[in-house]
Amino acid sequence: MSLVSPFSRRLYLRIWLAVVGGVAVFALVVGVAWRIAAEHNAQQNAVQQPPGREFVLRDAQGHPKLKGQALRRPTEPGEGLEFMLEGLDGAAYTLEMSPRPRPPRPGRYDAAFWLSPPFGFLWVLALVGIAVTVGVFPIIRRLLQRLETLQRGVQRFGEGDLSVRVAERGQDEVADLARQFNAAAARIETLVASHKSLLANASHELRSPLTRIRMGLELMQGNAPSPNFRAEILRNIAELDQLVDEILLASRLDAREADVGTVETVDLMGLAAEECVRVDAELQADAGTPADALEVRGVAKLLRRALRNLLENARRYSQGDITMTLRAVGGRVEVSVCDHGPGVPPDQRERIFEPFYRLPGASERSGGVGLGLALVRSIAQRHDGEVRCTDRPDGAPGACFVLTLPRGG
Repeated sequence: MSLVSPFSRRLYLRIWLAVVGGVAVFALVVGVAWRIAAEHNAQQNAVQQPPGREFVLRDAQGHPKLKGQALRRPTEPGEGLEFMLEGLDGAAYTLEMSPRPRPPRPGRYDAAFWLSPPFGFLWVLALVGIAVTVGVFPIIRRLLQRLETLQRGVQRFGEGDLSVRVAERGQDEVADLARQFNAAAARIETLVASHKSLLANASHELRSPLTRIRMGLELMQGNAPSPNFRAEILRNIAELDQLVDEILLASRLDAREADVGTVETVDLMGLAAEECVRVDAELQADAGTPADALEVRGVAKLLRRALRNLLENARRYSQGDITMTLRAVGGRVEVSVCDHGPGVPPDQRERIFEPFYRLPGASERSGGVGLGLALVRSIAQRHDGEVRCTDRPDGAPGACFVLTLPRGG
């Protein structure tokens, strides 16, 4: 992994790097300038002063009385003059002159005063603070803009607009938060849409058998029901009972926090054998497969329901034998239910797992309420598995439904 990746994924590292980098560069520039100025001053002070010029003091007649030479000339503000004098008699004298006072000039200041410690250090701190503020501001502002965008998205979502999504820019924590919000929003929107569709379809499916029962009762007109009529009423009542049961189970499976049973080690071979006997299906398993290789961790009643729905769906549309095959593949168990029915077109193999969806041409009289395969997928997902529809492996007409579950252990 490159060194750039941690800084691109961690926003606080980028802010820290920007601040440290700005301070370091500015301190380096100030230090270099300060050093150059100090070296320049040192060189100026080290320059040898030129020898002082000689002078002669004469009287009114022009006769020399004293001669002398300047010993020190002012090099800095506040220094005076110093002269050496020698008389005609050989005596030596020293003449000192005080520095000339400088009158104050309005509107001018002494630069050396402000650049010398401690005021020079204060100026450096002030400039460093300004540089850090200017350098960090664009980063902080960009971060706040992204957080404000996320805040507006969450507010709109809370007000009921479930279709709202926020922009996902970058790879840092804010971008990850935006991705998680979008994923959660999509999941919630899907669940709400699924529940609305479930309620709409359930109301339609419930209305059909109820209407048939009411019409039958009206046609009786107080007469004793015939055996066929009684059988039809019982069939509609059973359809209503199955529909209500499957709607309630689908709702519990959608709510991940709902208690759907105790998780335990389940022998799929035993469940499959019992369910195959109910619909007169053939059960096959790979020879030599250990018994524990076909065990999974899950809720027994849900797994039984998944196998039963697959077998009943195959029996409903099959025109021949039904075969259920169990085999262990790596760390998973595959349950295949194959029939000799009309098969499922490739473009319909995902839609048949939607609640209340029936293939074109399928009649309600063929049985089922359109929730069987949807429940199988929900049960598989609840057990970290999956289910899919494929062609028969031997190429014969029909369909195969493959349920894959992780092995227990």
